[in-house]
Amino acid sequence: MAVEIVLLAPVMMAFMMLVVAGGRYVAVRGDIEAASRDAVRAASLERTEAAAQATAVDTADAQLQDVGQCQNATLSGNFVSGGTITVSITCQVSYDGLGLIGLPGSKTVTIESSAPIDLYRRTG
Repeated sequence: MAVEIVLLAPVMMAFMMLVVAGGRYVAVRGDIEAASRDAVRAASLERTEAAAQATAVDTADAQLQDVGQCQNATLSGNFVSGGTITVSITCQVSYDGLGLIGLPGSKTVTIESSAPIDLYRRTG
């Protein structure tokens, strides 16, 4: 029985740390999705495309301070009344902060969110 405990304890600990790594990935991905969704919504309320781009970048940067290395949010789409715009955010999720598990490297996460521009709204 003691031999089984000695052999299985490290395996169980490694499995638990792998679950923690998966949880970190899911949590960071959720943060990036929320930032993308908020950035596109804020951009859709602006009057000009330049102001929308600046607002999208500012909104995403404010929410993604603790996530890691993220590129600036990019705005694409048709910025006219009745059009649809899309914000894309790409981040590197690092596994360095997991401590005991020691997973090397990182994972690239790219999230896109879209929002319509109000049909009766003046843009331009």
